[in-house]
Amino acid sequence: MDAICDGRDVFVPGIMELVERTGIHSGDSISVYPAFSISNKVKGIILQYAKKLGLGIGIIGLYNIQFIVDKDENVYIIEVNPRSSRTVPFLSKATGWQLPDIATEVILGKSLKEQGIFDLYPEEKKRYYVKVPVFSFNKIKGLDAYLSPEMKSTGEAIGYDDKLNRALYKALQAAGLRLQNYGTVFATIARGDKAEAEPLIRRFYNLGFNIEATEGTAAYLKERGIRTHVLKKIGEDNSDEIVESMRQGHIAYVINTRNLNSTNALTDGVKIRQCATENNITLFTSLDTVRVLLDVLEETTLTISTIDA
Repeated sequence: MDAICDGRDVFVPGIMELVERTGIHSGDSISVYPAFSISNKVKGIILQYAKKLGLGIGIIGLYNIQFIVDKDENVYIIEVNPRSSRTVPFLSKATGWQLPDIATEVILGKSLKEQGIFDLYPEEKKRYYVKVPVFSFNKIKGLDAYLSPEMKSTGEAIGYDDKLNRALYKALQAAGLRLQNYGTVFATIARGDKAEAEPLIRRFYNLGFNIEATEGTAAYLKERGIRTHVLKKIGEDNSDEIVESMRQGHIAYVINTRNLNSTNALTDGVKIRQCATENNITLFTSLDTVRVLLDVLEETTLTISTIDA
């Protein structure tokens, strides 16, 4: 959330929720206003913390706070930044409150009340606003496309609508992602992520996508009833099946998560991600983003069904 403090009062124009979990830089995450999954109780705690921190630190002007909310609705503070953040333009557009103007007046000595602002948190907008990061991996050589705490996005796009999935669709399209509702999904999933990834890949399968995967991922999926074509790992028996499959143009999406303890997985993953970006294939390294994409595709795609005999 972004907020303004004048030394006596605090104004929070909106609380945003990031789609991707902690561990990915907030600038590389999909941001949604208003928050779509937290309760009013959690919002109340966030606002309480925001007010205490702004007044306690003695901030005059804009500040930004990032929180973690766990499954038990405990609220933790990651950091407080006593400055304007990159979400200020987005939140200004979404809420209609011109935060730089209000904060500048505060810094010059005009209080929030003198500017006609009396509420800590105004009524939330009825429509959803979504900010999606834009990347330039295919233009910047040598940059690994795996999302991490290091920010890698070079821009952003905004979509808005009365329905969350439609707002997401517009923002993803505006950010330049190729949203395909058919084709092949290639998956290479770290051991610790397989259980979480399996229901997501099943959703692709149910939409009519073909599934390709490396041996370990393919075996896991086959055991759970998902028909999967196995591709040999890069360098295995001098195989270039993965690279050729991506270059042929039939792969719609690549899902790649990594095991940090495996040197081979790291080097193979870099090659896969580089090949995906070079061939303009939509790449996902976060399962949270995959889940959002599937929500959008399921709303905009007719599922494949067999003809009864």
